[in-house]
Amino acid sequence: PGEPVNKITRSVREELGPLLDQVRSDDTVRAMVLISGKAGSFIAGADIDEFVALRSRDEALALIEDGQSLLSKFADLGKPTVAAIDGACLGGGLEAALACTYRIATDDPKTRIGLPEVQLGILPAAGGCQRLPRLIGLRRALDLILTGKQLPGKRARRYGIVDELVHPAILRMAANKAAQRLADGWRPRRGRGGLTDLALEKNPLGRKVVFSTARKQVRKRTGGHYPAPLAALRAVAHGLAHGVQAGLDMEAAEFAELAVGDVSRKLVQIFFATTALKKDSGVEGDAPPPKEIANLGIVGAGFMGAAIGGVAVSQAGVDVRFRDTDLQAVGRGLSASRKILQDRLKRRRIARPEYRRLERLLSGDTGWGGFGRADLVIEAVFEDIDIKHRVFRDIEAHTREDCVLASNTSTIPIARIAEGVEHPERIIGMHFFSPVEKMPLLEVIVTDTTADWVTATCVRFGQKQGKTVIVVNDGTGFYTSRIIAPYTTEAMWMLDEGVAIDAIDNAMTDWGFPVGPVLLSDEVGIDVGAKIAPIMVAAFGERMAAPPALEAVAKDDRLGRKNGRGFYLYEKGKRQGPDESIYQLIGSNTRRVIPKDVIQRRCSLVMINEAVRCLEEGVLRSARDGDIGAVFGLGYPPFRGGPFHTIDRLGADTVVAQLERLEEKHGERFKPAKLLKKHAKTGKPFSE
Repeated sequence: PGEPVNKITRSVREELGPLLDQVRSDDTVRAMVLISGKAGSFIAGADIDEFVALRSRDEALALIEDGQSLLSKFADLGKPTVAAIDGACLGGGLEAALACTYRIATDDPKTRIGLPEVQLGILPAAGGCQRLPRLIGLRRALDLILTGKQLPGKRARRYGIVDELVHPAILRMAANKAAQRLADGWRPRRGRGGLTDLALEKNPLGRKVVFSTARKQVRKRTGGHYPAPLAALRAVAHGLAHGVQAGLDMEAAEFAELAVGDVSRKLVQIFFATTALKKDSGVEGDAPPPKEIANLGIVGAGFMGAAIGGVAVSQAGVDVRFRDTDLQAVGRGLSASRKILQDRLKRRRIARPEYRRLERLLSGDTGWGGFGRADLVIEAVFEDIDIKHRVFRDIEAHTREDCVLASNTSTIPIARIAEGVEHPERIIGMHFFSPVEKMPLLEVIVTDTTADWVTATCVRFGQKQGKTVIVVNDGTGFYTSRIIAPYTTEAMWMLDEGVAIDAIDNAMTDWGFPVGPVLLSDEVGIDVGAKIAPIMVAAFGERMAAPPALEAVAKDDRLGRKNGRGFYLYEKGKRQGPDESIYQLIGSNTRRVIPKDVIQRRCSLVMINEAVRCLEEGVLRSARDGDIGAVFGLGYPPFRGGPFHTIDRLGADTVVAQLERLEEKHGERFKPAKLLKKHAKTGKPFSE
């Protein structure tokens, strides 16, 4: 009572266990319904605070055995049970439902069903690895267990997890009727799968093929950095080979190791940080109420503008009006936005009537019609300060005085953009990441003059779009662009020194990044990097400078993936191997080998050091925001927790010593930040 969601806490386990014993022993009770007293919330899972409090493997083992014991009482009640699911049914919540005889879920969009434990570095250990494969088949169960994906009620019904789907208004009635039928001896008939399932899942040889394929896919996806999916595979396989109880014992043993491991601790810290950011207004102290955004204007219907509009319509349901210089550009933008909606329709995230409704919210023109109604306008034009000044003067002239004016710039300081407007207090930065529909971060940039209500409005709008939002103070490159610049630039220095393209990229993907820094330059665009580089050097000096030989690459009409000519070769848009002709452009075809750990140290430490400078200079509000911004915006390895958690794990004194050795060999770009040296002396961690 009093909590927004239901969690399986110690007190819940202590209260529910005796109640189940009472139900079991009461002969007048013929069936039972498990239903929540909270509308829109079944069971969100176990209490993560209890995981954080674990200090040893033995404590973790005792915790999970307690949970297993409780859910075994559901399974062994001797009487049929019905799980009536409305809202979140996740982790331990789904495991409780799986221990029931029959499951009914609502068709409400808030109903989400899944086992997300691997996303916290653990595995479903209260029977999920045993009961789910037996219910829906091995391959479907592994798809959920190994990825942590969550299903809406309709898809859970198609998977076979849910037996019945109803409107929330009749959930209790439907559950009671199902309990009555079960009490009278009726049992549901469930599909046993097709010929493929029989061939692959119903015999040891077929299961061996399934497990071998799953293991390869997990290793490819995780790079071996995340032990939880492989542990879950072992628990599933052991249970199918030796029985449910043996599988439960394996689940508990694997959980006990994972729960106190470093990877799980880092992922749990990220979970808590993102949860806190969902409640963060972005304003210190008492935040003014955010303005409701119903009408969004976007100036620039190119790649980024179109994606921002498509996500705004699909996630926040706002009216979006595009403006661009010609109708063809507007048309392309509208088409790109619709593709985001079409993808949601194809994936059955929305029904066709909803698709048609949302599609009608998209419009555009070459004039300013409709912008007078806009509550927020986002500028998404070229990274040119003169163009942005002209655009913002026009926006200000065609919008209301209470309209928020935002720029999607990735490097130009917002204060410089605000120089050309009459009301700089309404100017703010909203830095989305590409692809907008997939990248979870939104970086909101505020200046000294940005009004608090403007900040609160943009943060809230970002959250409505499903984004994790960090607020940073203004400055060249803000936070994310500023720390990624030295990372990619260091790769260029190593190329200049004779290191191979794929050696650099492979080293950093092995370290945990989704792509290496050289490939990242191709993906972003070599021309974009060439435009950003002088801006960064002008602001921060020679430590941001790339080697002069790289100018030849930019001048050779190499734009990267977008024109099929970059550091890599491309055929019909698909990346092949490195383009070795680029070596001659930068000076020599001769390549030299340096140890992988040296590459990793150089690329990671310049980024980490720059992150500390951002905290030192007040660009970042906290180390927490720095970690989340790097993980969600730049692909920094989540199992490392972010730049500041990486420092704390290594020790600030160790990081300083490594930077000083690199500074001695390679120059000032490795000079340790003052704040980093301060923490090295005091031993104080960044991530408190």
